Amino acid sequence: MRLTGRGTVVLVVSLGLGAAGFWGRYPLFLLLALAGLVAVVAAVAVTFRRVGVEVTREVYPDRVERGSQALGKLKVRNTSARWQRGFLARDTAGGFHRTVQVHGLAPGTSRPYDYHLPTPVRGRMPVGPLTLRRTDPFGLAHNSVTVGDTVTLWVHPRSYPALARTGGFPRHHHEGRSNEHLRGSLDLRELREYQPGDEVRDIHWKATARTGRLMVKESADPDQPRLTAVLDTRASAMPPFAFEEAVDVAASLLRSAALAGHHARLLTSCGTDLATAGGPLAARQLLDQLCLMRQSDGTGALLPAVRHQGGSLAVVTSGAADSSELSGQRSRYSAIFLLALAPDGYAAHVPGARVLTAADAAGVVGLWNEVRT
Repeated sequence: MRLTGRGTVVLVVSLGLGAAGFWGRYPLFLLLALAGLVAVVAAVAVTFRRVGVEVTREVYPDRVERGSQALGKLKVRNTSARWQRGFLARDTAGGFHRTVQVHGLAPGTSRPYDYHLPTPVRGRMPVGPLTLRRTDPFGLAHNSVTVGDTVTLWVHPRSYPALARTGGFPRHHHEGRSNEHLRGSLDLRELREYQPGDEVRDIHWKATARTGRLMVKESADPDQPRLTAVLDTRASAMPPFAFEEAVDVAASLLRSAALAGHHARLLTSCGTDLATAGGPLAARQLLDQLCLMRQSDGTGALLPAVRHQGGSLAVVTSGAADSSELSGQRSRYSAIFLLALAPDGYAAHVPGARVLTAADAAGVVGLWNEVRT
């Protein structure tokens, strides 16, 4: 139990009035001093006993988009044999505070409370611990106790509805080893005459019976739809507010591609490389990675030096950034898009790439959806 700042002032003033009234024979001062001391003593008596309840808190969901609201679910149970007076439960979420008024509880009873947690900033936001605080009606004294653990709320970048625009990447078994296992069956490419060393299991028996010669199937892996998104993380390329919009653009494109079951890969100028095979889990991994993305101080190349993956390439940067190196990637990808954030709507033309320019993420994604291939 501790006196608040107001309680300390009332106590000091009451003692001063009491001393002045005693030495100066002022009954009014003595009466005011007595009232103040009684109020302080009553406040101490009210808040002396600590809050004796069992509190559990959950955050649902544990992952939300920036700007959305998560829900804090509080359950308070009186485990003692005495009536518990009401108190305040204060929760902290990333620098923001939420206070819940908990009403009095009879012995053995419980009551749920819900409250909203704001998520204005992208990142991992710590939530908790809870502070249970009991005060008197005049705010002269308080008794507080900290309970519960700190949990993590993932605040993902905002995702706009985007088309799952990808490009195919045909890869044949005779073109060398592949580090990725492609999904799907093999497609028949052509039939040719048997040559020494061919696998017996590749013989096409119907064609052999029709031609009278041993014919072998030559197969190819099916086209694998894939999208590679490059996020420009260089601090010299764009200011922080534009970078948040760029992260939203990358999140929108990668999320839609992954949820459509396509291969989706995130590359950044600072060296991040996350390749996924598509699906809901892949979308979650990509958004988690973008949730932690920060701008780097480097001023190096826009594109990282990695082995090409084919498919479509989408580079997210600002209209003022130098994107001339994209022209050398035309032979490696079926389609190249430059998604430029520019308030004035201007971005330099890049040979071999389709340039989409808008002032914010919603505008860029809207242009992406309007492209006809």
